[in-house]
Amino acid sequence: MATGARIAMNTAIAPMTTDVLTLSQLLSPSFPVGAFAYSHGLETAINDGLIEDADSLQDWLLALLEQGSLRADAVLLNAAYGSADPLIDASARAFASSSERLMETDLQGAAFCETVLAVWGHDLGRLCYPVAVGGIAAKLDLDVELATAMYLQATLGNLIAAAMRLVPLGQVDGQKVQAALKPFCTEIAAQLRDATLDDLHNAAWMSDIVAMQHETQYSRIFRS
Repeated sequence: MATGARIAMNTAIAPMTTDVLTLSQLLSPSFPVGAFAYSHGLETAINDGLIEDADSLQDWLLALLEQGSLRADAVLLNAAYGSADPLIDASARAFASSSERLMETDLQGAAFCETVLAVWGHDLGRLCYPVAVGGIAAKLDLDVELATAMYLQATLGNLIAAAMRLVPLGQVDGQKVQAALKPFCTEIAAQLRDATLDDLHNAAWMSDIVAMQHETQYSRIFRS
């Protein structure tokens, strides 16, 4: 291949490559939002025997993606993309099903906003986590569908890591679960592109119930 052709090809793929790398940084486990401290109610679900192996974990997480809090997060991220409407963040807070779920999205969002301000210089204020991700994705001109898919995959990775400690679940099984759920992340991201608050709903009630029960669980490792 001629040098000129290589340069042209590299120029063509550069924007998408940059988007992926930027989102990988924003959603990396090393980005200081403290995601490792939260289980999103998984700790109680595992303690109660609702999740006991890789298959039951995958079913639980798929319900969150298709009908529950992860789908709601994807809606909120898209609604916040390019919009400064305070109703979006207020809706995210009102939609949290328990005090720990609210703490989880509020504190992670606050840490995310602080780091974004320090690194990129964008002042997002104090926003819930998915709202903040949607906000910075727009400011950095990142593709919203890609941002949604990567946000969902990163959140799943955090939850699977928690389950690996609690079930316990082997690292290979954890990776198999994440690989199996990856197509659903891209599918949901495509479905919810340009979603609004009118698309917000939740039918994963068991996840909400165990999140509430976690608040009074006697022995706990995670904050939610």
